[in-house]
Amino acid sequence: MSPVIGANAPLLSGSKPPTKPATVSGAVFNVATSVIGAGIMSLPATLKVLGVIPALVLILVIALLAEISVDFLMRFTRAGETTTYSGVMREAFGPLGAAATRLAVVINNMGCLIMYLIIMADVFSGNKPEGVVHLGVLQQWFGVHWWNSREFTLIFTMIFILFPLVLYRHVESLKFCSAVSTLLAVAFVTICSVLAIIALVEGKTQTPRLVPRLDKHTSFFDLFTAVPIIVTAYTFHFIVHAIGFELGKPSEMTKAVRIALILCALIYFSIGLFGYLLFGDSTQSDILINFDHNADSSLGHILNTLVRLSYALHIMLTFPVLNFSLRTNIDEFLFPKKPLLATDNKRFMILTLALLVLSYIAAVAIPDIWYVFQFMGSTSAVCLSLVFPGSIVLRDIHGISTRKDKIIALVMVILAVATSVVAVSNNIYKLF
Repeated sequence: MSPVIGANAPLLSGSKPPTKPATVSGAVFNVATSVIGAGIMSLPATLKVLGVIPALVLILVIALLAEISVDFLMRFTRAGETTTYSGVMREAFGPLGAAATRLAVVINNMGCLIMYLIIMADVFSGNKPEGVVHLGVLQQWFGVHWWNSREFTLIFTMIFILFPLVLYRHVESLKFCSAVSTLLAVAFVTICSVLAIIALVEGKTQTPRLVPRLDKHTSFFDLFTAVPIIVTAYTFHFIVHAIGFELGKPSEMTKAVRIALILCALIYFSIGLFGYLLFGDSTQSDILINFDHNADSSLGHILNTLVRLSYALHIMLTFPVLNFSLRTNIDEFLFPKKPLLATDNKRFMILTLALLVLSYIAAVAIPDIWYVFQFMGSTSAVCLSLVFPGSIVLRDIHGISTRKDKIIALVMVILAVATSVVAVSNNIYKLF
């Protein structure tokens, strides 16, 4: 497909461009919304595994690597003749590189959407991990009925909330949803902070471990399983071109990414620390499960409910941003010679409905987000965020990489591959 070049390049090739350039603030909210996803739920468990200090270092280091890799992508995009991630990979590695990128985006985004639906179902309709019943918000309010089951609640949510949102054809059109979504994430962190402070005052918190504790239950290699969680939490590279080329000046994307990553790093460490303070060694891989308990007061019960609802609403508004990138890449992957997606309403609707149906089926069939996190963080997410950008710099098809760029890229690729191999090997070992 011929790339559409220009500051106001549309998200879907062939659709009408925005009447005026997108704003940096809008880009910040869209990037932050793409970054702050389901990964935030497992950050307290990450602190439990690594300890506070190593977890903080890891959050900051991966945020820095994410900023560097986005800068690599945008520099090579401006040096070439394309405006997409897969296009940059095509210029560097040919059709195989473009296909690998699109496949990684499809796997990563589909996994994220499935996790979002699982979390929504957990919040509204509860779950039964390992046979332990955890009631959802609707079940606590109205009792257990057929209409607040996981299956029915998800269908209702997808038809009346998610479906209208995924019909938007420009990321900039979703900036208000993204702004509200980011504010809800901040509200989620604020409420968790209040609960942690209350527990701290009442002496109900545990002293957090500053460094990991290695014993017969936790080995040194178990520490590597936390890396894919953080990598997944910072994987948003598939959306940077769509957002960046809607800005009046694509170079402004660097500023927007930096601001968004600082905001996200603060939110990540805050929720990780306060969640760990609240639940200590009993912290679950999905922290929302820990909020399903009887509070000592009516205020505590209200705050517990607000925590779950604020995050459920957050991921509802994040869903369409990721769905957009997924739909576009699947269309380019499956129908490279078909007319532009924006000009074919029938194909647009079929793809949109098919993605919703498939994600619904998977969300009902898979009860736990942890396994999805591990798989994505060790495969598609690490490729999109670290391996592919580093490989583009090392390939240097345009001759613009400096010696420093190549050293950073080489270290980035080696660390990414090594930690992913160790994490996957350790998880496979534990299965046998």
